[in-house]
Amino acid sequence: MKKDIEIPKVENVYIAVVNEYNDIYKTQDWNAYIVNDKAVDLEIVLIVTSGYSESKTTSTFRKRLDKLPAKSYAKIELMQEELFALTNTFKVSFFEGNKMFDKTYTFRKNTINGNALRPIPLMQAKGVLVS
Repeated sequence: MKKDIEIPKVENVYIAVVNEYNDIYKTQDWNAYIVNDKAVDLEIVLIVTSGYSESKTTSTFRKRLDKLPAKSYAKIELMQEELFALTNTFKVSFFEGNKMFDKTYTFRKNTINGNALRPIPLMQAKGVLVS
């Protein structure tokens, strides 16, 4: 029975943590984004984030986007630098057409840092990307 269940592979959807300047507070902030590099819209996007280590666990954060247009991105949350010492997971579920897709993106502890910054697809910014 399990062999009959088709689990579609998620491609061209990324989670990026970007270091950017905040004009309002005049600070450098780290923000998490979801990037849709597909040619189609994503519908009913559900994102559940949390962080953990052997001795600590963060609260669970949930976000819903009704639609994430093709070739676009959306901010998920502001991330405090203290969280980078934890493993951070982003569980993403969405509909593309009539199919549901699901993927867990993981940033291992201490992998989000200034030395790991790379260009992010569709964004005019540098950050840490998980695909």
